[in-house]
Amino acid sequence: MTDLSSPPVASNGGFRFDNSWHRDLPGTYVEQAPDTAPAPQLLVLNDALAADLGLDAASLAQHPGWFAGGALPAGAAPIALAYAGHQFGGFSPQLGDGRAHLIGEHLTPAGQRRDIQLKGSGRTPFSRGGDGKAALGPMLREYVISEAMAAMGVPTTRSLAVALTGEDVRREPGLLPGAVVTRVAASHLRVGTLQFWAARGDHATLARVVDYAIARHDPDLIGREDRVLAFFDRVTARQVRLVAAWMGLGFVHGVLNTDNVALSGETIDYGPCAFMEAYAPGTVFSSIDRQGRYAYANQPLILGWNLAKLAESLLPLLGNTDANVALLNDRLAAVEARYQAAWLAVMRSKLALAGEEEGDADLATGFLAAMEGQGADWTLSFRRLAEAAEGNVSPLRALFANPERLDLWLPHWQSRRRDDAAPHLRAANPVVIPRNHMVEAALEAADLGDLAPFRALVAEVTDPYTDRPGREAYVLPAPTGFGDYVTFCGT
Repeated sequence: MTDLSSPPVASNGGFRFDNSWHRDLPGTYVEQAPDTAPAPQLLVLNDALAADLGLDAASLAQHPGWFAGGALPAGAAPIALAYAGHQFGGFSPQLGDGRAHLIGEHLTPAGQRRDIQLKGSGRTPFSRGGDGKAALGPMLREYVISEAMAAMGVPTTRSLAVALTGEDVRREPGLLPGAVVTRVAASHLRVGTLQFWAARGDHATLARVVDYAIARHDPDLIGREDRVLAFFDRVTARQVRLVAAWMGLGFVHGVLNTDNVALSGETIDYGPCAFMEAYAPGTVFSSIDRQGRYAYANQPLILGWNLAKLAESLLPLLGNTDANVALLNDRLAAVEARYQAAWLAVMRSKLALAGEEEGDADLATGFLAAMEGQGADWTLSFRRLAEAAEGNVSPLRALFANPERLDLWLPHWQSRRRDDAAPHLRAANPVVIPRNHMVEAALEAADLGDLAPFRALVAEVTDPYTDRPGREAYVLPAPTGFGDYVTFCGT
């Protein structure tokens, strides 16, 4: 059984590394040092996160090489992890960390275990012909959006730092500044991690990895005879809650492949992601999602599909019998109802409904139906319900090209909302999200050496619920002329 209680092996800058994956799962990774950055420069350091992790921010700032590759803090043991994955429905039996290095697991003062990973830090045996590098823009995108998600209470990986490497990388637009983001995660265990070993028929390693995952995320299941099935239930519950939270915020992940589904239930891999503005269920932001597989409205369906692949990977450990297949199929059949319950809980909060009534799902979908096709901004429509609850419906109606359906819906909502709805609505619905045009403007400025817009954006999105003067530029949707928004994976 995996032992995660070992004492830390080193301390440096506040890092307390105890590298259990490296120690307990040999054969599931490749020992691989990051590339040495020729001229590392620390651009962004997340002081608040550093403090939460028990790290010394002042000491960290003196070591830009730690965050750009090459020179690493004492106790680090860099590895590239193996995993597989279904990418846009097609199975790739070997993916793995092609441009990332897990440098170690840090133990926080609260006893939490957190992976510290460099992303964009060079080639590994899993790079599949790629350069293993990252451009500055996508690394800053991961930083700002992951920190916004954390501020809105969504389970997510976090960003500790972004550093320039001192070399350019070639992408479609030309040469761009190379950079590395330091990602902090509860773990980097993915559905694709289990698929890697299941696809090879290596059930002994699969069992070791599952027991390790249980020790990391559900230690109360250790030793139980039904632990594999119970673990599937726990992962399902975490993913259901996560996707429901995304849907409540209008967030589109963009590339919800099985290798991007974390067993911890955290949002991971912020590539072609963005927040929907005008409500449209078919919204797609990824340049490569030409069929809309990962469109906004499809995310709950993909949730079920990805969990089916998790079930297939776990089946060998349960025993590939008709009874166990039926057992897993019963659980998969229940995912839709579990998701609907989680989504309805999110919507009841976003609408500040009083208690629970049978018609609440219809009330929630009625608001969405009123918004659809009207150009109504998702974030502002929910936020301005607070003013409607206080008797001023004009700001809300102004978001709709034709508010006729809204006007029919409002009396039903008014009869169901809490008496003290306004403060609850403002606590449940952000006023600021990472607006696409603001993100792009900040990244473009950063490529030219100006980090001020990026820092200002981070400050705004990490305080998402506060009404205050001077925030208008961060609150309002993209101006006319911004056009359709397209994102890229960054490789």
